[in-house]
Amino acid sequence: MNAPNDLFAPGPAAAAPLAERLRPASVADVIGQRHLLGPGKPLAVAFASGTPHSMILWGPPGVGKTTLARLMAKAFDVEFIALSAVLAGVKDIRDAVARAEHTRAQSGRSTMLFVDEVHRFNKAQQDAFLPFVEQGLLTFVGATTENPSFEVNSALLSRAAVYVLEPLAPADLDALLERARAAAAPDVTLADNARAALVAYADGDGRRLVNVVEQVATAAREARATAVDLAFVERTLAHATRRFDKGGDAFYDQISALHKSVRGSSPDAALYWLVRMLDGGADPLYVARRMVRMATEDIGLADPRALRMALDAAETYERLGSPEGELALAECVLYLAVAPKSNAAYAAYNAAREFVRTDGSRPVPLRLRNAPTRLMKDLGHGEGYRYAHDETDAYAAGERYLPDAMPDVTFYAPTERGLEERIRARLASLRARDRDGGRGGEGS
Repeated sequence: MNAPNDLFAPGPAAAAPLAERLRPASVADVIGQRHLLGPGKPLAVAFASGTPHSMILWGPPGVGKTTLARLMAKAFDVEFIALSAVLAGVKDIRDAVARAEHTRAQSGRSTMLFVDEVHRFNKAQQDAFLPFVEQGLLTFVGATTENPSFEVNSALLSRAAVYVLEPLAPADLDALLERARAAAAPDVTLADNARAALVAYADGDGRRLVNVVEQVATAAREARATAVDLAFVERTLAHATRRFDKGGDAFYDQISALHKSVRGSSPDAALYWLVRMLDGGADPLYVARRMVRMATEDIGLADPRALRMALDAAETYERLGSPEGELALAECVLYLAVAPKSNAAYAAYNAAREFVRTDGSRPVPLRLRNAPTRLMKDLGHGEGYRYAHDETDAYAAGERYLPDAMPDVTFYAPTERGLEERIRARLASLRARDRDGGRGGEGS
């Protein structure tokens, strides 16, 4: 029995936050992540082996990363040290190492070091515990919402298995919702529409779901309500946007989905991702800048109006702001999605850049050089240049504008889509006149 003045004695179970009370006591209680915890799956095999190994748990918030780390420490009977990379520094890492050394010396037990949000550690901080991971003093388990390929020291990454955790599916959230309701408000019934609203609000985040269930349970007790419907849920919860990590993978994944939907000429999908991003708090002007990129990269000269449309949408939003200016962005993304597509200009630019990067600095032919002074003219600058407007159809057939010793190149290959179909035909006609040595003189 705990002494009355024992500061570390646990209080009543009900005093702990609901999320802590619902934390699984065994791996069998974990909801979701069947691709890792199902029979024969990687983490199930790891638990069964009885041998801990260093790993990185990568996934969005509220999917069980911390819970899994704690369960592994329990299953492997190792000392568990938890650090938060947001708050910890090199001193904390050194203290953890000293504690691990003491544990090994006193009991022979191994230590698992869990670092939450490990992507927040800089290289020096990660380097500080790397030697002890290599020596086997520490089993390292890192949790991150960011892509470890970019955020974790490559030496550490090479010594750790990476497990990707997924957002909780609606069925998983529904099961967690029932578990949370039974613990927080067993005498309260939830209408189907209230359940659906809570699951949608959680947006794949189990911790978020448990927290809002606790809010609703508290409100129900205060109102002495025994039944909760959608209207009650909406009155209880303040408006909050869905998860949208403005600096992380969710951010770039949604931008990628928007860009690919436009490129794939899917207006409905493009509009969906645009609204998802705006709903999640993305800067509308950032989205507008991305649409300018789409217009130049994926539409190009197949429809030059697309670039103007994107620039106008950005300007309109700057003038009107939200929410009125968002309609201009919506119109623009629909236009970009249905416009004919061509990356010919983008490919031509990249090809020209690569050629110039690997080629020498070729001199400009004398006939193409500027000749603003008498001396330059005497040196032959501009001599032999054919003024295109003096030629038939304003085209100097057979003239060459590349450096004299440079081989012929074709960077730009227009497609047969949109305006580029006409550009393609025009260039074909001009090339034919070049081959004819300029003797034809016909228009194109």
